[in-house]
Amino acid sequence: MHGLLYTPEPDVLRAFIRDKLGLPFADIGEGWLVFDVPEADLGVHPSERASHSISFYCDDIAKTVEELKSRGVEFSSGITDQGWGLLTHIRMPGGAEMELYEPKYAKRTSVERKAARTAPRKRTRRTGTKR
Repeated sequence: MHGLLYTPEPDVLRAFIRDKLGLPFADIGEGWLVFDVPEADLGVHPSERASHSISFYCDDIAKTVEELKSRGVEFSSGITDQGWGLLTHIRMPGGAEMELYEPKYAKRTSVERKAARTAPRKRTRRTGTKR
């Protein structure tokens, strides 16, 4: 998945993600940094209106928060238990906030994801359609 952040201060936000959050990146020229976020998942939630959200996740939220605070990252909330995981909010340059959470659900390893992509899929019968 490729995500995009839009801001009137892209250089400041890029520096924050590079220097404070420590994400690896590719410099594709003229200051454009594309950050490598090796894993992703996508959830679909009910809502009154269409919107989207980007979150970072970690294995140990307390340890990650302390590490990020030592790099100067500020948080706009404490850690709360949301049932599906532990959640806090990172303050980002330009007034943006990003969720940081520790999921309570099991995430697949890269080997498990690859096996799931290459496993034969069961064919299902379509009903009510003409061919």
